[in-house]
Amino acid sequence: MLDRIISELGPWNWMVLGIALLVMEVVAPGIFMLWIGIAALIIGAVSLLIWDAGFWTWQIQVLAFLALSLVSAYVGSKLVGGRQDPTDQPLLNRRGAQMIGKMATLAEPIKDGRGRIKLGDTLWRVSGPDLPAGTQVRVTGAADTDLELTVEAV
Repeated sequence: MLDRIISELGPWNWMVLGIALLVMEVVAPGIFMLWIGIAALIIGAVSLLIWDAGFWTWQIQVLAFLALSLVSAYVGSKLVGGRQDPTDQPLLNRRGAQMIGKMATLAEPIKDGRGRIKLGDTLWRVSGPDLPAGTQVRVTGAADTDLELTVEAV
């Protein structure tokens, strides 16, 4: 049944695939299916023009589609993904990095390189030299993977 549908549609197969990919992009946006859908529509347009040519076999069409998909995805990522607008708040979603330079008092002593400080209403895990509770410290670094600050005595 599928063979019959594919053979009856002829060059319109690529158009149907392209439109299906564009609909998928609308349903689940991510900007990736858009470029592959555009590649399928281009192959469909070329197929409509040269369908009866002897060299335009399904293998050539698939290879052309794969190559055009890669090229269009690359160009699309450069057009859309390459924009990094400067911001007035570069540390907005990097909470630990916002704490660098702040002064705090150790809420718990640093033992074996680990302790806690209170900044604002939050207790932060810290690493640094062993120090007793109540010592004034300065935050000198922040780990990106977990909310742990590095401190030094003032």
